Amino acid sequence: METKEMTLMQDAQNKHTNDLIKSVAQYESLSEEFIRAGVAAGTIVIPKNFNRTLKKIIAVGTGLKTKVNANIGTSPDHIDIAQELAKLDIAVESGADAIMDLSTGGNLNQIRKEILAASHVQVGTVPIYEAACKTVAKGKEISQIDGDLLFDIIEEQAQQGVDFMTVHCGINKATVEILNRHRRLTGVVSRGGSFLVKCINATGKENPLFERYDKLLQIAKKYDVTLSLGDGFRPCCIQDASDYPQIAELAVLGELVLRARKAGVQSMIEGPGHVPLNQIEANVVLAKKLGHNAPLYFLGPLVTDIAPGYDHITSSIGGAIAASYGVDFICYVTPAEHLRLPDLQDVRVGVISARIAAHAADIVKGVSGAKEYDGQMSKWRKARNWEKQKEFCIDPVKFAKERTKLMASQEDVCTMCGRFCSMRDE
Repeated sequence: METKEMTLMQDAQNKHTNDLIKSVAQYESLSEEFIRAGVAAGTIVIPKNFNRTLKKIIAVGTGLKTKVNANIGTSPDHIDIAQELAKLDIAVESGADAIMDLSTGGNLNQIRKEILAASHVQVGTVPIYEAACKTVAKGKEISQIDGDLLFDIIEEQAQQGVDFMTVHCGINKATVEILNRHRRLTGVVSRGGSFLVKCINATGKENPLFERYDKLLQIAKKYDVTLSLGDGFRPCCIQDASDYPQIAELAVLGELVLRARKAGVQSMIEGPGHVPLNQIEANVVLAKKLGHNAPLYFLGPLVTDIAPGYDHITSSIGGAIAASYGVDFICYVTPAEHLRLPDLQDVRVGVISARIAAHAADIVKGVSGAKEYDGQMSKWRKARNWEKQKEFCIDPVKFAKERTKLMASQEDVCTMCGRFCSMRDE
């Protein structure tokens, strides 16, 4: 186990440019000073635990390429670590920038160790999931989750090397009271959020993550863990979008961002959820404003509730729009969302869909190289150079597979137009 005296944020605030910042600057094609200043101000985060060695390191925040996260993990009904490791591999191969282990079934400690050992990208967790599992395993109700147990789990996961953690600190007695007064169609969809609401309503006690936030900051600082301040009151349907409980929690998260920065701890804010198209811009602008321009990490958002089996599409529509307005990090949604645990193909499709959304947004944001990359694809499409098109397309595996399904009589065209291809000059 390794701990250091100074976090990455504190290093940047002291105007030091270390290897992490240099690596990110090179990947983003931006100056080292731009990255350092962003990390120092808290508008850019580089989630990297002191105890992790990584081949690929990405940053999330203002002025950078939009990044994509993929969720994996067991459930109580399906415990197969080999399959989750296979999902990890296919997610990274498909271009995921980070992974979150959301396991709730089996030996969670061992599963997390194996994922951390196998992952060459940053790994996140939601510690309250393990706290809930251990509480239930003792024959207790979820409402009896103990704060000391939760903090022990957070410390253990940080020791193991987890790079970022979702912590639902904005749920407190005041925001739960607001939730209880404002009836929602679908209530609280966040698992971690629902656990804490149960605890507060059953016991009348404060959320330990909010009440003992300074202790959380101490642990995060000790291992340089980035806090992903979870949106426990994110809407689960478009009818509940942008409501009072969601905004009340967001206001609390903004205050917690400032406290994290003062402690030298990196933080980002998570966002909705299910949001109709005409409310996405307002959600992003408000989250950036109340969150003091902290990096935003959105789950989609999904723009309609009626498409189970196709929610990789509903989320990529919302994700592209949200990212174009300033969201920095998109969590993928797979075709299995709302139906079942995703399989390998679901993971692949989910990552590719989210990457399409991210890249589409990067063109709008003016991210360095994004528009030019499309230009390369268009140049080779005009030239009918299929090998070069494969090189620049977002999914070369599918490109090659589809290209060979039905070949045209002439190699330089496809079977849609054949000899009548509009790209041919003759």
